[in-house]
Amino acid sequence: MNALAQCNLFWVKLFPFLRWWPRVNRDSVRADLLAGLTGAVIVLPQGVAFATIAGLPPEYGLYAAMMPAVIAALWGSSWHLVSGPTTAISIVVFASLSPLAEPGSTDFVRLAITLAFLVGVLQLVMALAKMGSLVNFISHSVVVGFTAGAAILIAASQIKNFFALDIPRGSHFYEIIYTFFQQLDAINPYVTAVGMVTLVTGIVARRYARRIYMIIAMLVGSLFALALNMAFGVETTGIRTVGALPTHLPPLSLPDLSLGTIKQLAPSAVAVALLAITEAVSIARSIGNKAQQRIDGNQEFIGQGLSNMVGAFFSAYPSSGSFNRSGVNFAAGAQTPLASVFAAIALALIVLLVAPLAAYLPVAAMAGILFLVAWGLIDFHHIGQIIRVSRSETTVLGATFFGALFLELEFAILLGVMLSLVFYLNRTSRPRILSRVPNPKHEKRAFTTDPALPECPQLKIMRIEGSLFFGAINHVEQAMHNVDALNPQQKHLLLVAKAINFVDLAGAEMLTQEAERRHKLGGGFYLYEVKDTVCSILHRGGYIKTIGDEHIFHSKTEALQTIINDKLDHTICRQCDKRIFRECQQFAPVGS
Repeated sequence: MNALAQCNLFWVKLFPFLRWWPRVNRDSVRADLLAGLTGAVIVLPQGVAFATIAGLPPEYGLYAAMMPAVIAALWGSSWHLVSGPTTAISIVVFASLSPLAEPGSTDFVRLAITLAFLVGVLQLVMALAKMGSLVNFISHSVVVGFTAGAAILIAASQIKNFFALDIPRGSHFYEIIYTFFQQLDAINPYVTAVGMVTLVTGIVARRYARRIYMIIAMLVGSLFALALNMAFGVETTGIRTVGALPTHLPPLSLPDLSLGTIKQLAPSAVAVALLAITEAVSIARSIGNKAQQRIDGNQEFIGQGLSNMVGAFFSAYPSSGSFNRSGVNFAAGAQTPLASVFAAIALALIVLLVAPLAAYLPVAAMAGILFLVAWGLIDFHHIGQIIRVSRSETTVLGATFFGALFLELEFAILLGVMLSLVFYLNRTSRPRILSRVPNPKHEKRAFTTDPALPECPQLKIMRIEGSLFFGAINHVEQAMHNVDALNPQQKHLLLVAKAINFVDLAGAEMLTQEAERRHKLGGGFYLYEVKDTVCSILHRGGYIKTIGDEHIFHSKTEALQTIINDKLDHTICRQCDKRIFRECQQFAPVGS
């Protein structure tokens, strides 16, 4: 690599937004501006609600959606991930800090800001330790199931706003559904009408103006709500709006890094850091699948870590990737992470200039928009494909989906990951073992697995497709012992090792034990096409002394010629009528 290339690589690592900057053009900026404006409007009621859940003054939810969103967008890897306050993080923040300070108090705010800084430090340390590869354990089925479950939760959380019902904040999915059917007679027709008009307008507008359909739907819903209020009066309609917001930017802040505070917050910081990074990477991957973009998990760790650290100096409490706003961002046609930057700038301008106008934005209209977003997040195509193709992946999908509905989101992801690992270990612990015989229809020395073809009475040829590690040796040993039970005369075993990529100490021990066992039976154990990595382990551990260098062959022809000519019982060969190898022809039948 020349000096110029090394220099470019250095700057790209330092400023990762240089990777996608060439994608920026007039059309992308226009699309990002529209998506950013839509995202800024969406985050207004959400930020207020999330801050309330976290036990903080309402404006802190908006602060968490400004600077952290910008930093995460510029230093992350996803084109569409939008960071900021989330439901799960807000709940954990409240549960962690409420025993330490009075919610809403100055001390509570100080601890929340300090927690954000500590969370960022932990996430950055994880990134420096290259732990971003952990995202590889989140399979596609987990992402699809998690996304679908989270989409249902998003829709369920808006039922109370869409129908104007009294459903306690933070209720579980099943509690929301139960309460909804219990309160059918309490549905407010005016509020529901506003939500329905917004929803229908969004569905229609999406067909003809996909990039701005959300803004169109919100405007139509707001005007319809205003007309209802003018015709029947607010007391009659009961249409709630977002309400007036504070008109100032986030003030500068300093985290409290005293030893006592750090000790108090350390356990909570670990929990929030893991939850936040799991949320962010899962959301980035799910949106990345739709956008056909490869996500760099380690870069997301860096982006999230820096966003929380920097956010702590701008009055932000812990943030993460948001399903709601990321889904809106993608659906609104965002092309680059500039959409998140524009959203943060637009939010700041809204707070400064038009915050009082939020009093006219109906909460029911926001609910209608989020119904549309939730529907768009469900990947029906891949769900159907997974169900058709794989039973195990369907189990993972179902467990993650229902886990998201009936457990906490972070537990749903962990459940899906654990099930994926269980199925993976089950597959790798049972490597495919094939019996190989020469193909009589092929002129060259080609092998086949046709069970109808005869085998050599003295020599068994097996191919193992998979690694020989501690979890797989029992399955392989059983297959080798089965050879003796089915045909005791097959005392010689030739192992085709081409597909064995790795052997651990337990696997190497198993090979030496099989070599010793075959020798005691009066036969031999042989390998051919052994990979260098496997040979290296056998040599370093001294296992090759038991197996024998002379029993490891580089080619099939060399192995068969040596074994047949020098190892087999030629008396049996002369009486054999199989004669499946070329070398068998040299042994004349008895009596000829």
